[in-house]
Amino acid sequence: MASGPNNTTISFSKYLHCLSQTPHRLRKRMLATSTPDQELNQVRQRSGADMKRQLKWYDLVALGVGGMLGVGVFITTGEVARKISGPSVFISYIIAAISALLSSLCYTEFSVQIPVAGGAFSYLRLTFGEFMGYFAGANLLMEYVLSNAGAARTFTDYLCVTFGENDSNSWRIKVDGLGKDYDMLDFPAVALILLLTLCLCHSTKESSMLNLVMTVFHVMFFVFIIVAGFYKGSPKNLVKPGGLIPYGVGGVVKGAAKVYFSYIGYDSASTMAEEIQNPSKSLPIGIVGSVLITTVLYCLMALSLCVMVPYNKIDDKASFSVAFKNIGWEWASNVVGAGASLGIVASLLVAMLGQARYLCVIGRARLVPSWLAKVHPLTGTPMNATLFLGLCTASVALFTSLDIIVDLISIGTLMVFYLVANALVYRRYVITSNNPPSQILLFLFLLSSSAIGLSLSWKFEQQWWGLPLFGGSIITIISFFHYNVPCRSHPSGWSMPFMPWLPSLSIVLNIFLMATLKLLSFQRFTIWGCLITLFYLLYGVHSTYQAEEMEMVNIDGDANLNSSIQQTTKLDNIQVL
Repeated sequence: MASGPNNTTISFSKYLHCLSQTPHRLRKRMLATSTPDQELNQVRQRSGADMKRQLKWYDLVALGVGGMLGVGVFITTGEVARKISGPSVFISYIIAAISALLSSLCYTEFSVQIPVAGGAFSYLRLTFGEFMGYFAGANLLMEYVLSNAGAARTFTDYLCVTFGENDSNSWRIKVDGLGKDYDMLDFPAVALILLLTLCLCHSTKESSMLNLVMTVFHVMFFVFIIVAGFYKGSPKNLVKPGGLIPYGVGGVVKGAAKVYFSYIGYDSASTMAEEIQNPSKSLPIGIVGSVLITTVLYCLMALSLCVMVPYNKIDDKASFSVAFKNIGWEWASNVVGAGASLGIVASLLVAMLGQARYLCVIGRARLVPSWLAKVHPLTGTPMNATLFLGLCTASVALFTSLDIIVDLISIGTLMVFYLVANALVYRRYVITSNNPPSQILLFLFLLSSSAIGLSLSWKFEQQWWGLPLFGGSIITIISFFHYNVPCRSHPSGWSMPFMPWLPSLSIVLNIFLMATLKLLSFQRFTIWGCLITLFYLLYGVHSTYQAEEMEMVNIDGDANLNSSIQQTTKLDNIQVL
């Protein structure tokens, strides 16, 4: 029995010794990068079995559309139309779509060149080093867990409407003693998440086919809402009361940051890169195509809602169902509830596919316990990661209200997409074109600084001279860089056109949309950033450092073994002679 405490003491003392070496290990690992070849071979082998390549381009389009349709449009449209943008909510969707499309183009080049399941985590780790990749990966996991929890709670709202309940909390259980916004327990949401988790553990291809069927029905359901809304609605509702833009241009832009939540999901397609046949063709079609299709449907949906009901009478919970009740179509209200519920299930399915693959690849990098990286040899799915995140999502969905979730998701997502756009510029101009890194980093710093100045001038509305000043400086900086710094390399396969203009515009838009969010969002994001950085300092950097040491020992051991074999062979040959 005495050996237990001694072992504990030894292991704890080893950990304290590791902590004492944190500065040295940070210097060695924080900016450590890998190569695409290492990601595709050496790192991927840490999962044991390979994921099965069973998906085609239409599966990817369906996954992208299914991942985006349903969650955002039903969660955010009503609230944004009523409180932030008014009838011009469809313009907010267009602004958010432009930013999402630019970000999706950045993702597409990376995913074609590096077809691994890690998405933004892998892209940033290859470009800016281990910590930046980890920071992006942790934020994406937060985004997925929170957005999936929010979607599951919205599923309960629409399910209530489907069965004729007027109160969206009627299927939730209130618990006295818990804090405000955490006291309504949502067991239907938990049941849905656990059911989908088991489905995803079973098979990726079967999950994809289920999503394809649900997405086809869901698109048909969207078309029904759009046609019925324009048929029964009145164009007068777009301008009465208060005009098309009752909250001003600022409200339209703030609405764009809020509805950006609706575009979360297209990056899930990039995480399926290891399971796609012919990635160089399928990934561009799947990622970009799904964003374009979804944008058209979102704008028409938002317009149909505002045509049916004046913006000041839109319900900010189950907005579409209540809108049909207001025009006298009670039966349609129930149909909308059922259709929205189906769409939310499809969105959850895709998002939970993506989140598990992110965690799996982060586990391969040893930044979280390596058992989360294991791929089940029979199902070809990252089962451990799927189960772990399913339980985390169910726990958040049980307690947390939607209002707390949405803003935190938007800021985390915009930050990651901002980093990916920076990484694409750096990779194209430094890693593949061999320009001095200092030139590119200076350009990115000046561009981001000007974008921040533009955003703050807009946000505080007091220094209007800042808009033309910073807007002109952004154009000048990009133009100067474009004509003076050569891009000597053009990747094989699909690549971002009009470098560096499109990724630079993505950087500016992501900063601009982040600046419109509430101060509370930044405070919560800062707390989350501190927590994940602390985890990296206490666990991640030591785990990756020791894993690298072990690999070096194995490589040296193999080299010594080969040398010994060669020497033995030479001696044998001498003896024979």
